[in-house]
Amino acid sequence: MDDSAARAKELVQRAYAEITAAPNRFLDLLEAGELPRERLNSLAGEEYHIVRSDLRSFAHFVTRYPDPPAADFFLTLAGGESGALRLLLGFGAGLGLDEQWLRTYRPRPLAQAYPAYIAQRALVGSASGTALAMLANLDEWGGYCARAADALVARYGLGEDEVGFFRYFAASPPGFAEQATDVVAQGLRAGDDPEQALHEARTLHVFETAFWNSLVED
Repeated sequence: MDDSAARAKELVQRAYAEITAAPNRFLDLLEAGELPRERLNSLAGEEYHIVRSDLRSFAHFVTRYPDPPAADFFLTLAGGESGALRLLLGFGAGLGLDEQWLRTYRPRPLAQAYPAYIAQRALVGSASGTALAMLANLDEWGGYCARAADALVARYGLGEDEVGFFRYFAASPPGFAEQATDVVAQGLRAGDDPEQALHEARTLHVFETAFWNSLVED
């Protein structure tokens, strides 16, 4: 009897239990209205490079895993990044930044550790490990985006059309958890190491925290 679906659900629950939201000084300052505007410019610039990198990484996953459910999962992620990129340009415009500025922005190394890790996994990692990592960290990322959107409107006077990027990520896509869990189950059936998948989820969480921390460091 194939118990991969049950094992995948158990692994997801373990990842949820291990990964909890870290303190976020950037958002604390943003909500207090104490974050300098140039830090918002940095946020836009960093996200521009992250989204473009992640889009390519997820597309590469599809070339390595061309069959469902993995292919469908990574196509969904790639499509989401493509849509998010358009919304991000609206955020940049709200700050007075055009795409040329975003494109030539020089990213902070630690802010780009997250997409660099995703790119590495796209080259040599398993679909199941990345699916688990994305799912386990989704709620934290979504919560951060909701806080950012609210603060940008309330404290910095941006319009809803200018914070669409953050609103987009604030809510989990319908069926995302089930889709990701199916990819994890597929990997477990193929012999993927569940402990390695958990390690990838924990690692991605560390890089998520590093991203936000880097935005308030000189």
